[in-house]
Amino acid sequence: MSKVIKLRKGLDINLIGAAERVLTKCPAAASYALVPDHYRGVTPKLLVKVGDKVKAGSPLFFSKEHPEVLFTSPVSGAVGAINRGEKRKILSVVVTPDGENQSEHFDVCPIQELTRERVKDTLLRAGFWPMLIQRPFGIIAQSDTTPKAIFVSGLDTAPLAPDLNFLVQDQGEHIIAGLEALKKLTDGKVHLTVGTDTTAGVLSRIKQAEVHHIEGPHPAGNVGVQISQIDPIAKGDIVWTVELQHVAMIGRLFLTGTVDMSKIVALTGSEVVKPHYFKVISGALISSITDGNLRTTPETDAKTDGHDVRIISGNPLTGIKVPLDEVEGYLGFYHNQITVIPEGNKYELLGWAMPRFNKFSVSHSYFSWLFPKKKYNLDTNMNGGPRAFVQTGIYDKVMPMNIYPLYLIKAILAGDIDKMENLGIYEVIEEDVALCEFIDPSKNEWQAILGRGIEQMIKELN
Repeated sequence: MSKVIKLRKGLDINLIGAAERVLTKCPAAASYALVPDHYRGVTPKLLVKVGDKVKAGSPLFFSKEHPEVLFTSPVSGAVGAINRGEKRKILSVVVTPDGENQSEHFDVCPIQELTRERVKDTLLRAGFWPMLIQRPFGIIAQSDTTPKAIFVSGLDTAPLAPDLNFLVQDQGEHIIAGLEALKKLTDGKVHLTVGTDTTAGVLSRIKQAEVHHIEGPHPAGNVGVQISQIDPIAKGDIVWTVELQHVAMIGRLFLTGTVDMSKIVALTGSEVVKPHYFKVISGALISSITDGNLRTTPETDAKTDGHDVRIISGNPLTGIKVPLDEVEGYLGFYHNQITVIPEGNKYELLGWAMPRFNKFSVSHSYFSWLFPKKKYNLDTNMNGGPRAFVQTGIYDKVMPMNIYPLYLIKAILAGDIDKMENLGIYEVIEEDVALCEFIDPSKNEWQAILGRGIEQMIKELN
């Protein structure tokens, strides 16, 4: 075993509703969609119109900023709708499946014969290039750059996170092929980080990447934290990251020459009847997964214990709230998890003065510190409104990176580019400050603030 990276800073949030290791094949969804807002910095330019026939891998739109980057259909069928919002902004491009799931064909060759240009060209034409995320800033990788390294996280420590080793249990050959293809895109190393408990399964047998073992509380599974421990990003550095199931999809593409965007997602949360795993196709309508699996029926305003539910594409800290309609209610491109928790619209009279034995707190305000293994049923209630930042050291206790999170956020609020650079904005994206937002006594939206700072930096550097 390689040297173990041990993290002490962080916070595990134990919630009710973790997925059982049971896999169900989800029936075909009524529709699938690409949502441009799921990708940072993409202004879509359409290549199709309603009624057009498409196959899996057929381009639906491209990025105005980088026209070579295509976004392709996950299934075969017909373009069912192009939903627009204010100022005709494209909200989603919807494909109605035909049930045949035919794919565009791409030439294949032995993995060892692949060249960098061939890998790049195939990923671009198949619509797989958005799977490559570039740090700094968490944007889609620029195809004319070469990263100093590529990182893949084989560990997820977020609340109710799926077991990544379970997600790819039958994908060993595809993971290996995907890693071999990624190695062609960098002059440096491809790094794979796994937990210290990964002693069996696919990830324990990987030899095609430099494997690192990490242990510690959340956010140990965040790829940004892993980069900071293994090969930190300095000004001018470029690092790419790829989600583990996307590595398997890339491997399938180069082994078969077809587009297969099937993946496994975990349906989790206290409002799920039986939390477990589902095999779906990327971009599926979320209601195809949640229907019949929830304790409440949000469409009919049915209630359980006096509260509604919130459906989240992703984990409770960083996921996207799913609207209960078919315009944007689709599985996020980068998400392996759907979470359903109570909506925080139930208020307690004098709640702040009550003992609150069943509430979680990082301070000693309640009694959760006495029961570190206890699981909680938390809702979305902020328990207070935004106010001025409290000068405290609690944020540093959950940030295992060599930055000062509060000072970085204040620099962003002040619009000070130089301080933002000096305080580490190149190293972080929104998920890396999610715990700071969760524990913030001032109730400020750290992720939104950091997102604005990243957008400002992108404009400044361009």
